[in-house]
Parts: sequence; structure tokens; C-alpha cells
Amino acid sequence: MKMLAICFMFLGFQLAFADQLDVFTDSLVYSPNKPTFVYGKALPNEDVVLRISGPDESIVTFTQVTADKDGKFNMELFVWPEASTSFPYGTYTVEAISTEQNGLAKKIDIRFSPSTDLESIPVSRTITTLVFAPETAAVDRPMRIFVQTTSDGLLIGGNPDKLLGTSHVHLPDGQVVNLSNSFKTLHQGLYFAEFTPKLEGTHVFHTVAFSQGTISHGSAATLVLKQDIGGISSQIIELNSVLEETSSGLENLKSEIEGFGSSLSSASQNIDKSVTAISSSVNNMEQASRQLNSLLFPIVASIAIIVALQIVILARRR
Repeated sequence: MKMLAICFMFLGFQLAFADQLDVFTDSLVYSPNKPTFVYGKALPNEDVVLRISGPDESIVTFTQVTADKDGKFNMELFVWPEASTSFPYGTYTVEAISTEQNGLAKKIDIRFSPSTDLESIPVSRTITTLVFAPETAAVDRPMRIFVQTTSDGLLIGGNPDKLLGTSHVHLPDGQVVNLSNSFKTLHQGLYFAEFTPKLEGTHVFHTVAFSQGTISHGSAATLVLKQDIGGISSQIIELNSVLEETSSGLENLKSEIEGFGSSLSSASQNIDKSVTAISSSVNNMEQASRQLNSLLFPIVASIAIIVALQIVILARRR
């Protein structure tokens, strides 16, 4: 029985200190220059990690506190600065993480706003940023990026250097180019910037709008090629024109070849006629030669007889 009692006492001791972690803040709403106090309870002498995360889940601050022998802890965790692009108004999270209880954590959502007056209705501003960029562009040819900023459905005016001062473009090689001084006002709430790409690949335009302590992001991507669609279309039109001229030239050559063929045929016929005429002339000449031989043979024979007779007569006289 005594052993069983000791086991129950040990189990009760473990249950009393198991998963012991609580965290609280002195307020749920904070304004610039106001401190945030955090207190809670953990295991005796336990180290607890305290941190604040931003609306984008980035770590604003973190530290470590050690609980006393009763497991209690408290400290001033953070003093809120003036609102900026790094600390815009919005919802933040305070988190306590145990170092001895298998990563046990507790969270509290708090609000960073212009005022901590809870008697009035807090003003919540929501900025929407839209970015319009061409889907494709060409190297060394300027392109335009358009940005629209609205709050509660209304266009936000202002100096673009301040409103869009941290906007930038991510290049395909990993570099980041600042566009802070590139934007110009097209209309209240409508802005544009000219950018000339030097590299092929995907360019991501990241626009950051900051107004009255509230921040908003917008992005658009453009695929940069060696040549844009307009240039390719012009080359296709030029190629079509060259092909049409080539086709016309081929037609003319074909007609000339056809005429040349008829000329060759005519010349061949004329040659055939000439050959026939020459052949008939040769035949006529052969017939004339035969007739001439038949006429000359008796005359030559007569001359030969006369010469022979004269030789005989001369011989007898001697």
C-alpha cells in the first residue's frame, strides 16, 4: 500500500507540472512608442523563448526568459516604433515556446494600430495594390509597368516616391533593381514606370505601397525574349513579301523557259529543213557530176585518138 501511495504521489507530481505553459500580454492593442509586457507561467526554472511575428510571419523580435522557482516569468518584450514599411499597422502574434516540454507553444494575437483608445471604433485601413505588366517583352526595348492603389475601394493619391518607394524588380539572374524613383503619376491612384530589360528570362515586378502606416504588395511577371511579338510579326510580313516576289520571279522564269522551249523547237525544225535541203543539193550535185562525166568521156577519147593518129603520121614521115 505504501508503494502504491508513492506511485500515485509521483504521478500527481508529474501531472501537476506536465504541459505547464501560459502566456499573457498587458493589452491586446498597441500604438507607436508603447511597450509590450509579457507574463505567464511555465515549469520551475524553465527557459522560455518569447517572440513576436509580423503579419507576413516574419520575426519582429525574440528573446529568452527564465521562469522562477514557481514557474512564473514576466518581462518587457518590445517597444513599438513608428509605423513604417518594416512595421506596418496590422495583426501581430506573441508566442511563447517551451524549451523543455517538447516544443510546446502558446500564441496570442495582438493589434498594432494608430491608437489604443478602446472607447472609439478603431479605424482599419486596407490597401489593395494591382500591378499590370506585359506578358512578353524584348531585350533592350522599353516597357511600361502600371500600378493601381486603392483603399476601401477609393484610389489613393500621393507622391509616388513615398507611396511606392520600396518597389523593385527581380531579374532572371537573381539581382534586384530598385524602382523607387521610376514611377510617375498618370492619375490619382494610377502610376506607371518605364523599364528597359537587358536580360532574357522572367522578370518579376514587386510593387510595395505604403500609406498611413499600412502596407500592401502587388506583383506581376514578364517574360523577356530576344525579340517581341511585334518584331516577329514584322519579320513574318517581310518574309511573306519576299516569298511573293520570289514566286512572281519564278512565274516569269517559267514563262521565259516556255518561250525558249518553243524557240528551240522552231530552231530544231529549221535545222531539219536545212539538213534536208543540203542533202537534196548534194544529190543534185552528184547527178550533175555523173552527167558531166558522161559528156566529157567521148570528147577525151576523141582527143586521145587524134593525138595517136598524129603520132603515127609523124612516125611514117621520118
